[in-house]
Amino acid sequence: MTIGGSTIEQALATLSDMTTGAVPIGKDEYRQRIHKAQAYMRDQGIAAIYLNAGANLTYFTGTRWSASERMVGAILPAYGALEYIAPAFEEATIKDFMQVEGPVNCWDEHESPYHLFIATLRRMGVAPDADRPPRVGICESAAFFIVDGIRPLAAGYTLENARTVTAWCRSRKSAAEIALMQRAKDMTLAVHVATASILHEGITTVEVEQFIERAHRKVGASGSYFCIVLFGEATAYPHGVSYVQTLKRGDTVLIDTGCKLHNYISDITRTYVYGQPSDHQRAVWASEQKAQLAAFNAAQLGVPCEDVDRAARRALEEDGYGPGYKLPGLPHRTGHGIGLDIHEWPYLVGGDETPLDVGMCFSNEPMICIPGHFGVRHEDHFYMTEQGPKWFTQPAYSIDDPFRLQRK
Repeated sequence: MTIGGSTIEQALATLSDMTTGAVPIGKDEYRQRIHKAQAYMRDQGIAAIYLNAGANLTYFTGTRWSASERMVGAILPAYGALEYIAPAFEEATIKDFMQVEGPVNCWDEHESPYHLFIATLRRMGVAPDADRPPRVGICESAAFFIVDGIRPLAAGYTLENARTVTAWCRSRKSAAEIALMQRAKDMTLAVHVATASILHEGITTVEVEQFIERAHRKVGASGSYFCIVLFGEATAYPHGVSYVQTLKRGDTVLIDTGCKLHNYISDITRTYVYGQPSDHQRAVWASEQKAQLAAFNAAQLGVPCEDVDRAARRALEEDGYGPGYKLPGLPHRTGHGIGLDIHEWPYLVGGDETPLDVGMCFSNEPMICIPGHFGVRHEDHFYMTEQGPKWFTQPAYSIDDPFRLQRK
């Protein structure tokens, strides 16, 4: 029996800290990332980029800082050393958090950080030029107020989206990143197995979410990064409903959750049935399995991302779903990139022509939604190797034994 039969304490007792040996990204890799970005910028003719507080700043510098109403970030030039920009009262804290050292250009609360940004660019050798304006990329995650503050002062510069650089670098994961993501996903899969074992008639979605939080802590995470628990008809809605559900025998169960390990995120969904599945549930579950495998098999080096989405939809249409985004069927993209952010570029969706490359990591989740009945989502992730796609976690085995735990 893989669904139900255990108490909460029995299930927690099966879990232990899984973070031993997990190595955070080190200073050498941060420096390599900077050098890689600078080489790419020089090749593309980009003079500098601004990295705002958040995932991009963390990726290139190791500095963990949350975005706020104050401008905090770093300027990465195509030539020369990186420099930071921050409020003066945060200088000591920024220096404490930074992994890649560099000067901190400071502004007091009554001063304009945008004037300081332009002045720092000039001093770093990125001077304005009316005839050949230097291209300066602004972090794609920066709030509008930052761009709005810089733009009136940027005569002689061409401002553009820094995503050209940031996405190109971040979408190709290193071996160290993949190792962290692998461990985080192993942790969440163990939590899924334990969670399935505690289900019983009358348990609520809130109680299951609370268990998953405890279980993630037991395997060594700080808790759940996110958690979606759905029963019955509510499973037809990809990101959940506003009300608490209570489990009944025969309900479809959909659990989508993840955690963080050294800043890298896991994200796994499992769908199964509490009790005896109906013929309809079995058929939909099998169609979902077929679509997920079709997407995986289509993911080959050099293939455009949109072709992976197309393969999943083709498999679903063969079974009578869709076409396209129509319901019953798949109402969203087949997958997303993942890393420091839970949703990153590129995306497995029509219109994304990015060729698959070594190191790219994706979710594979071509969900089937049948409003008024139930939904089924199998979500596992894969990464691209020189030989093609490789699963981080093996997909669900069967509707009766999703975690392949039953002994023959």
